[in-house]
Amino acid sequence: MRKFLLLMAFCLASYASMGYSEERVQFAEGVDYQLIKPSQPTDDPNRIEVVEIFWYGCPHCNYFEPSLGPWVKAAPKDVNFYRLPAVFNDQWEVHARAYFAAEILNVLDKSHDDLFHALHVEHKVLNTLEKLAKFYTQYGVDEKLFEKTYRSFVVNTKIARSKDMVGRYGVNGVPAIVVEGKYLVTGSMAKSYENMIKIMDYLVEKERKTRQID
Repeated sequence: MRKFLLLMAFCLASYASMGYSEERVQFAEGVDYQLIKPSQPTDDPNRIEVVEIFWYGCPHCNYFEPSLGPWVKAAPKDVNFYRLPAVFNDQWEVHARAYFAAEILNVLDKSHDDLFHALHVEHKVLNTLEKLAKFYTQYGVDEKLFEKTYRSFVVNTKIARSKDMVGRYGVNGVPAIVVEGKYLVTGSMAKSYENMIKIMDYLVEKERKTRQID
């Protein structure tokens, strides 16, 4: 009986020690994330901004989505999350325009995951305006309206902003995460999609504590 009690005490002590270590997990600047210099402005100063930079054609972005999606749905009220499609060449711009057009036409929530699935699971070739316009008809969007929106001044403005902000953030690959315009997390830094989420959480909490001090 005495041996059993000693064993239980040892297990409880070990458990407490493990919990203490987990609470003290730290991520290092220059290893797990890097500072964006200078830091960039955010859309809502009252909330902590988290931005995912992605491309629909990127397999890594597709693999990251199952980890990111639940995080987005459960994000605290003080977090402002949005996606920013990167535009590194003409093909990326085709998909970026489709993203912004879907956003304007209020079908993005329905179409976002489906487009990833169509490209990476069904292996559909959706690389032109015409093909994408047909793809979005399944959400009740008229082809001509989609094409008009795709070419619109509003989408042109969003494309220009995306190019500008991605350059300011110093992003050269996707997926990438920017927290509060200050911190950049890349796949090569995080090493795994699950770890990318953990680093995001760490940086959000870091910013939250900074605001409490201020």
